[in-house]
Amino acid sequence: MLTEDRSLCGRVGSYRGPTRQKRTGNVNTNRRCDGVTRREILRAGAITALGLTVTDWLRLRGLAGQTHGRVRKATAKRCILVWLDGGPSHLDTFDLKPSAPQEVRGPFGPIETNVAGVHVCEHLPRTARLLDKVALVRSVTSTLGEHNFGSHYLLTGYKPTNVLEYPSYGAVAAGLDGTGHLLPRYVAVPDYNPYAGAGFLPAASRPFAVGGDPAAPDFRVRDFDPYPGVDGGRLSRRKEFLEAFDRFRTAAEAQGEQNADPDFEQAWRLIASSEAKKAFDLAAEPAMVRERYGPRTLGQSCLLARRLIQAGVPFVTVTDRGWDTHEALVNRLKEGYTGGLVGKIPTLDLAYSALLADLDERGLLDETLVVLMGEFGRTPKINTAGGRDHWPRVFSVLLAGGGVRGGQVVGSSDSRGESPRERPVLPEDLARTIYTLLGIDPDHQLQTPDGRPVAVNRGTQVIQELLV
Repeated sequence: MLTEDRSLCGRVGSYRGPTRQKRTGNVNTNRRCDGVTRREILRAGAITALGLTVTDWLRLRGLAGQTHGRVRKATAKRCILVWLDGGPSHLDTFDLKPSAPQEVRGPFGPIETNVAGVHVCEHLPRTARLLDKVALVRSVTSTLGEHNFGSHYLLTGYKPTNVLEYPSYGAVAAGLDGTGHLLPRYVAVPDYNPYAGAGFLPAASRPFAVGGDPAAPDFRVRDFDPYPGVDGGRLSRRKEFLEAFDRFRTAAEAQGEQNADPDFEQAWRLIASSEAKKAFDLAAEPAMVRERYGPRTLGQSCLLARRLIQAGVPFVTVTDRGWDTHEALVNRLKEGYTGGLVGKIPTLDLAYSALLADLDERGLLDETLVVLMGEFGRTPKINTAGGRDHWPRVFSVLLAGGGVRGGQVVGSSDSRGESPRERPVLPEDLARTIYTLLGIDPDHQLQTPDGRPVAVNRGTQVIQELLV
């Protein structure tokens, strides 16, 4: 018998989100069923680009940087994680069941892909033409059907506990990357799920959040440039900063570089560097390229991710909210509440296919791991509100590039998309595979603030079918 996890929304616990708010007219497509919005996540502790002072951020990063913990060979030099926040429906995207009853198979039909015998949703035509570059894992399985628990599990490879918050993939990669880089080692576009953060690692391992909407005409990275209307107090502080830097520079030249503060000097380079600003400058992209990714936030965020990894950032997370489809599934996933094909699935199709094709054409895909996933799937039965509820028992994850063998399906779900039928894959297995592809030793011991050793990944197996 099917058991829905909808009752877990807003569940009380150490990972509970803000209190759910009442509906007031217009639908907020970025709000999950537990009431969490992008704005609230930023308030909850996600830092902006310079949320820590840049000097503090770089100093902390220096303390956190480690060169050990890496295996000798990495097939992926960089990673882009596209996080579909809210739980995308596997039954309406990458694991359709056209022979199941109507209430299971849903409103969308399947289409062929360029991999024989493999079908995806009819609203993913561009992705279908690129599936030979993708490994589709259809048998990921979890026991955690609440947003925050599920997010922690999928973004870290560890089940959440009451005593320790584990670091995300990007945070581990940043913490083991060492120092000496101008650009941050882990960037979030436009922001990030709280469980994509540093966990118990030092604050410098947090993602460097862009903050603004890359699709906005006036997009800018927060604090990279002064905003119009900056008050006199802020201008004075900036002037004091410049004067302090001039004094530091004079003293450093007089006394020798051994007395200089490298963190302060690097902070200044980040703020003043035209190279750093260029990496974040979407306006430098030709109009045809921007159009290829689509005009909405997800597409422009994926384009910015490509620019960042091309500039040397090794880990970028792109977060797309709005996949929590308890009701009006067709409106949310296909039509975007405005009619036409502007919903979550067509938008994803445009952005994801453009990202894969663009990376491939630039010779970057072979060394760039692209992961597409959310925290769980959706129920194998459409509810009375025309949506699907939480379903962690089986769902799909896509991996491409970076040493992944494309053009294959790993595992499968049963005839109703309810449970794994063959080759169940745990989030721990997925994490071990991602770390292995990135050249990070999954058995490396990280240190908690109180000195407790914790392995990057614990007691699981690499998904060998994925490896080239």
